[in-house]
Amino acid sequence: MKADSKPQGIHWLALSLLVIVWGSSFILIKRGLVSFSSMEVGALRIAISFLVLSPFVLKHLKKVPRRKLGYFILAGVIGNGLPPFLFAKAQTVIDSYMAGVLNSLTPLFTLLVGVLFFGIRTRWLNVLGVIIGLGGAIGLLTASNGAQLNNVWYGLFAVAAAVCYAINMNLVKQYLSGFDALTITSVVFMFIGIPSLVYLFAGTGFLNTLANDSEAWGNLGYIAILAVLGTAVAMIIHNWLIKQTSALFTSTVTYLMPVVSIAWGLVDGESFLVAYLLWIIVILAGVYMANKKRKPAVSAKNTH
Repeated sequence: MKADSKPQGIHWLALSLLVIVWGSSFILIKRGLVSFSSMEVGALRIAISFLVLSPFVLKHLKKVPRRKLGYFILAGVIGNGLPPFLFAKAQTVIDSYMAGVLNSLTPLFTLLVGVLFFGIRTRWLNVLGVIIGLGGAIGLLTASNGAQLNNVWYGLFAVAAAVCYAINMNLVKQYLSGFDALTITSVVFMFIGIPSLVYLFAGTGFLNTLANDSEAWGNLGYIAILAVLGTAVAMIIHNWLIKQTSALFTSTVTYLMPVVSIAWGLVDGESFLVAYLLWIIVILAGVYMANKKRKPAVSAKNTH
């Protein structure tokens, strides 16, 4: 199938899987935090993903020239190493659905980083969308839990994770677009997975928690689901879908993920006020405007 052609059934299925998996990731983080610290949850997510991808590392590492290794390290640390810790830290205070909504800011920051540091040209409508989206995020954070300052500060951890994702997307597009999805994912996790494993066993009380907390193994299972499906498998599907269809079609996942995260939050008893819905609509409207592309000019032969 040629890129940018009309999506088929299998592509809609893949998109639906991404929406469900990524939209559910925040409730899985919440479950993991019942037994483990935010640092342990982040390290576990990365380490398990690395273990799943490790059989592919040596084969795909051979495809990477030495001059490109620095970009893989940057993509690993910024795009896959920091966000798991940042989201887990944020969710020690803010609700899981809130983290899911703030994650939808990623396309806004992707555009902003691209314009400021990667020479990407944009339109005034896209810039306006960034401003509106960020305003919606500020409104949502200040409206939550009676505008408690602590809630706002911890929400910024989720915003910082979205910025990391944005930097990573520009790095991958600019410097790693010539590599297939499995090569990028497996090699990237090699650089962050090994340090995460060392930290997990040498720098945390992870093993002690497993031995003394009766709920720990069950909550470890939630983190394992998050790591295997939400990180390792989902990243491969995501990159495959971009190549099979288009970035515009794949970005639809951004608009639908908050629906899933909010639904899980409501099921789990998290409070949701009507005022939140207004700010969520503002955020999604900003995301839509930021990603709005100029229509191609109609050729003269088609004007009659």
